[in-house]
Amino acid sequence: MKALVYLAPGKKNLEDRPIPEITSPMDAIVKVTKTTICGTDLHILKGDVPTCEPGRILGHEGVGIIDKVGSGVTEFKPGDHVLISCITADGKCEYCRKGMYSHCINGGWILGHKIDGTQAEYVRIPYADTSLYKIPAGADEDAIVMLSDILPTGFECGVLNGKVQPGSTVAIVGSGPIGLAALLTAQFYSPSEIIMIDLDDNRLAVAKKFGATATINSSDGKAPEKLMKMTNGRGVDTAIEAVGIPATFNICEDIVAPGGTIANIGVHGTKVDLHLERSWSQNISITTRLVDTFATPMLLKTVVSKKINPNLLISHHFKLDTILEAYETFGQAAKTKALKVIIDV
Repeated sequence: MKALVYLAPGKKNLEDRPIPEITSPMDAIVKVTKTTICGTDLHILKGDVPTCEPGRILGHEGVGIIDKVGSGVTEFKPGDHVLISCITADGKCEYCRKGMYSHCINGGWILGHKIDGTQAEYVRIPYADTSLYKIPAGADEDAIVMLSDILPTGFECGVLNGKVQPGSTVAIVGSGPIGLAALLTAQFYSPSEIIMIDLDDNRLAVAKKFGATATINSSDGKAPEKLMKMTNGRGVDTAIEAVGIPATFNICEDIVAPGGTIANIGVHGTKVDLHLERSWSQNISITTRLVDTFATPMLLKTVVSKKINPNLLISHHFKLDTILEAYETFGQAAKTKALKVIIDV
């Protein structure tokens, strides 16, 4: 089968690999029909995720059709159309019992990280009964791909951790796919303001179409001053960091109001300074999280019922044979105006 393989920092290639086999009774083999590229894949390629070893097939998002199941799988059968969760959960360990599936002792974020992932024609899914979701007949599978990772990530790590409430004020620093997913799902709670901050005017224009009440271009380094002026010097109740670099986290520190929350989503590969000399007295909460995907069933219902439209997040389509071009497009988003790219397998 064809698969996108991480070779070393800065190096990847589309290679021929054997079709995976069942290795445990709880496994399923899924024939991937659609996958996508995540910002986390770019972090791996930069060398920010040293736990991902060279030779790994990348990808942790996608939809497909069950090809085979192990003898212990009871919820799925060959031919079922399924959503592949970015988080693998055994459903039984101490962390799974707490709903912290991302820290599953036998799973967690392993697809495209610790085991081979979804940017391939086939993928092995451990603990299939608790790591896959049936796709209702007739559902838009392009939209469903967005439920593998970015929608639950934006919602759980940004909106829920950020304590977004009716009438509250929200700023999202980073108007890429994750930030836009947080923007879409924050509107479940009717905040009075959602201010998007980014370097890219195109992405800010997209954010306005998605429901942002205001946008700030941060390329001049004055985003905090602009936001504080917009909020009469108060700041925002929730500041969501959706990039993963020191500069964007520092913006969140500068704009959060007393009693507010900084919700970190971004994958940080370098040290970030925490300015406690300024914030120690401000009743501020800082939250971190890896997506647990406990919200996936709810989000799946909202997508199928068209309460939200994740297709808004999709900007490009590619075939698996052209996945290297897809990476170039996704990695140069400011130039290509890319958001999420769908790769048809």
